[in-house]
Amino acid sequence: MAGTGEHADATDREPRGGPAPVSDPASGTGRRGRPPGTSARQLELISLRLFTRYGFEDTTVERIAAAAGVSKRTFFRYFESKADVLWHAFDGEVKSLRAALAAVPPDVPLMAGIRTAVVGVNRYRAEDVPELRTRMSLIGSVPALQASAAHHYDAWERAVSEFAAARLGDRADALYPLAIGRATLAVCRAAYDRWIDRADADLTVYLDEALRALETGFGVGR
Repeated sequence: MAGTGEHADATDREPRGGPAPVSDPASGTGRRGRPPGTSARQLELISLRLFTRYGFEDTTVERIAAAAGVSKRTFFRYFESKADVLWHAFDGEVKSLRAALAAVPPDVPLMAGIRTAVVGVNRYRAEDVPELRTRMSLIGSVPALQASAAHHYDAWERAVSEFAAARLGDRADALYPLAIGRATLAVCRAAYDRWIDRADADLTVYLDEALRALETGFGVGR
């Protein structure tokens, strides 16, 4: 999951090698003009490289745009700010999660439906770990990014709470829907952290195990 983890839309995914290396705009050797096929995913990868090299605060939108060979206006067509670059995939995952939950057949039990939807929209592999570790390090170490995290996590949590509320015939901010949304987010973050630490399997393996445990009450009473 994105933020903790991010799931890029299929139309934005690059081959695992990412875009071709770009020149450092500070050196005056950056490319001019918009390269063919510039996408949110390309800008995302370029931004991550520059954030790592220069730090988040010292990487300006101008520098990102120059490295990508696009204008600031083009950058802002994709992102509202440079901070949004780091949440782009996560926010896309929230949209995908809402769609997946809406598609759960009504005869599927509530928690099983949530598990199926969440696992279905998270398709990260072991080779994705380095990029996600970089993203997590930035979000965890930059105060401005830490402050923005709650807003994005709340949106993910609300998607689950609203689904639960519809199934239970209750309000999304009622006790059970709210508890289900928050518990689901918590176990997913635990699964993501474990996967990042081990980097030995597809994220879905960890998510499925954690969500099944939540679904069964973690085996309480066994």
